[in-house]
Amino acid sequence: MIAAFTAEGLWPPVVPSVVIAESITGRQRNDANTNRFLKTCDIVEELPEHVARRAGALRALARQGSAVDAIVVAIAEPGGAVLTSDPNDLTALSAHASGVRIYRA
Repeated sequence: MIAAFTAEGLWPPVVPSVVIAESITGRQRNDANTNRFLKTCDIVEELPEHVARRAGALRALARQGSAVDAIVVAIAEPGGAVLTSDPNDLTALSAHASGVRIYRA
């Protein structure tokens, strides 16, 4: 999968910092794999206003999903891919996004 994403220019992954807050537990053993993965990513530390507004619009259109999920989809626009272990809300949000694909990881 990494080779396919690299070929499409979708690697390394872009991860909004708010995703770290949602996924890290503070327990080293539980966080080890997540931390290893995050070292391969480009972390977006600041959320531009236009992305925040787009995330809000996506949530309103989808009528589901958290603000974090909506931010992830908004950052993936246009034409990006999202890797997730929980695709339900992200799939609903991406239905209103420009070319965002959701993949179960």
